[in-house]
Amino acid sequence: MKPQGKVCIVEDDPVVRQSLAMLLESLGMQVASHASGREFLDDPRCGECDCLILDVRMPGLGGLEVQARMAERGLPVPIVFITGHGDVPMAVEAMRGGAVDFLQKPFSNRVLLERIGQAIARKRDHACLAGRQQAAEARLAALSPREREVLELLVEGRMNKAIAAELGISAKTVEDHRASIMRKMQVRSVAALVQAVMDARPSPR
Repeated sequence: MKPQGKVCIVEDDPVVRQSLAMLLESLGMQVASHASGREFLDDPRCGECDCLILDVRMPGLGGLEVQARMAERGLPVPIVFITGHGDVPMAVEAMRGGAVDFLQKPFSNRVLLERIGQAIARKRDHACLAGRQQAAEARLAALSPREREVLELLVEGRMNKAIAAELGISAKTVEDHRASIMRKMQVRSVAALVQAVMDARPSPR
């Protein structure tokens, strides 16, 4: 299956840059090409691509520097690095920074397309998770202060009577708050409630 999406190419060699662009465009992909890391980062739409094919060694900003600056800006674009003169430390640094792969030139079109497909899938997964997080955060914000207190104890696994004792309220009041929390969070079980809270508060990587 051919990957579909927008691919950005950052490569200082015009022959390689044009060859890659022609290959991807022939498969129906949107392509934006840049001759340098600075030119790419100066493009206000640089964060809109689904995959970035990024040369490691370029005059001015190298690929690893571009990767670091994108991370600083919070641009979650999956990167496939390409290089004719890579080494192990570079590859390790790139992969630790979240790259999809680090390909040595010459590489086969088949391998490149496989990695682009993986990158596009990762970008879509990230967008899906971001949407779930925003929705969960909005639902949490709709809870009253007391409901937030009950929620915190619920996700700790406390039973209604224990929550009532902790907060100095009746078990019936806890039940009412619990029903309201479930309705506002749009869940039907405590397990789903815990997942919604996790979506709203993702663990740092």
